[in-house]
Amino acid sequence: MATGSMTAWQLLALQPPGWGGALLTGAATTVAISACAYAIGLVIGLLGALGKLSGNRPVGLILKGYTSVIRAVPELILIVGLYYAGTDGLNRLLMAFGLPPVEVNGFIAAVAVLGFVQGAYMTEVLRGAILAIPTGQLEAARAFGMSPLLRFRRVTLPALLPNALPGMANLWMSVTKDSALVAVVGYQELALTTRLAGANTKQYFLFFLAAAVLYLVITLLSNLVFHGIERRVRRGQKPAH
Repeated sequence: MATGSMTAWQLLALQPPGWGGALLTGAATTVAISACAYAIGLVIGLLGALGKLSGNRPVGLILKGYTSVIRAVPELILIVGLYYAGTDGLNRLLMAFGLPPVEVNGFIAAVAVLGFVQGAYMTEVLRGAILAIPTGQLEAARAFGMSPLLRFRRVTLPALLPNALPGMANLWMSVTKDSALVAVVGYQELALTTRLAGANTKQYFLFFLAAAVLYLVITLLSNLVFHGIERRVRRGQKPAH
């Protein structure tokens, strides 16, 4: 397909031969991967934070090793290593039970790997937020005879959210950018779509600029969402100066 005579608007058109529709689809895929990975990381992080604060020494050592390794190794190496090692390990396990190997879905693999990485950072964010809760609040809840689950829901969770939200917002921004790394394992999201568009048209600057604008839009909308959540959880609190 000849693209030399096409204008920028034609190249970015939503319908072929324009690539605008593909870029928007890639951006939607990026958001979907990021949201699912963030949710998994949030669950892992909450369990990890509670585990680290539980006082159980073996659990604490395991979680310390997990967070230390994940935070020390670059995300690109983790994603590639976990993707291929995880796929190979799953197929070896299936073969041991006499089952045929499977082709791991790229979306599921991307979400699982990014979620596992996010969990290490979320563990530390939530652990710090829990430690920042005044001990008097927790002691009062115990004195009223609240069960651990009720104490967590009524006291710990509302108290930790204002402390954790800035870190949680940063981790969301981080995972939206880290989602671009899954392109190295061949899953097509915004970063890989941008490279394909540039390779097909030789208009690399145009498409990488368009991708940067889409990432910026995602970031700005995310900031609005987190700002709204923060205003809600900080209702009744005196604003910081």
